[in-house]
Amino acid sequence: QGIRFCHQGNSKTSDPRTLPSEDILYHFSLGTETHSLQDMFGDVKFVCVGGSPWRMKAFTEYIAAELGMEDPKSEYPNICAGTDRYAMYKVGPVLSVSHGMGIPSIAIMLHELIKLLYHAKCTDVTIIRIGTSGGVGLEPGTVVVTKQSVDPTFQPRFEQVILGKTVVRNTDLDQSLAEDLLQCSKELNQFKTVVGNTMCTLDFYEGQARLDGAFCSYTEEDKQDYLNKAQEAGVCNIEMESSVFAAMCKLSGLRGKKFQYQTFRSLIWCFL
Repeated sequence: QGIRFCHQGNSKTSDPRTLPSEDILYHFSLGTETHSLQDMFGDVKFVCVGGSPWRMKAFTEYIAAELGMEDPKSEYPNICAGTDRYAMYKVGPVLSVSHGMGIPSIAIMLHELIKLLYHAKCTDVTIIRIGTSGGVGLEPGTVVVTKQSVDPTFQPRFEQVILGKTVVRNTDLDQSLAEDLLQCSKELNQFKTVVGNTMCTLDFYEGQARLDGAFCSYTEEDKQDYLNKAQEAGVCNIEMESSVFAAMCKLSGLRGKKFQYQTFRSLIWCFL
């Protein structure tokens, strides 16, 4: 399956003559005329994304060692060294990309990543977000495989204002991939793994019912009541990127999931 993206151009039609001859991926410091994207990325089958540049470089080194793809002691250059916005590393068919913190930062990265995979003519790509999150009713160290991303009202949707109008998009993730990863966890038997919903918020403090931000207009009792309702709604963890990740994976045809420690198909792994 190929990657999809829609570029309307400057007119009201999708006439290809209205599209720019060069597609510049500004925040990757890459472009269709300055780089041979198919030669560089055409063999990519797995994309793993996470917030920290350092973490994604470490992940690349780990993957190289685990899969025996290359010398694990090798230095892996940052493909996006021409910019300080994101970092990108590649070993074999595995691409590792940082995305920063929050919906706006990961959304910008995903737009350019999807176009990169499209121009590179990649097919059957699985994308996985690996990251930390706050657990809800779980022991520290639990791995959460995200079934569905929900908003702070526990609804499975991602809302974005486009041209002054609110657009609502679906946030389901690839369930067969979730089952595959859960089975892998059972076979490894190294850590507790659960499948559940991930709540995506707009900030780290008030949006996640924390009491230690610069402002706090609620009590400890209010916080506990809200988190209890979240748990009743199937929420296992809280973070700030899953909703747009799920929505954009679905739009592009990427198989996606989220692993989060608490984790594309598309998956989110979250590490607690």
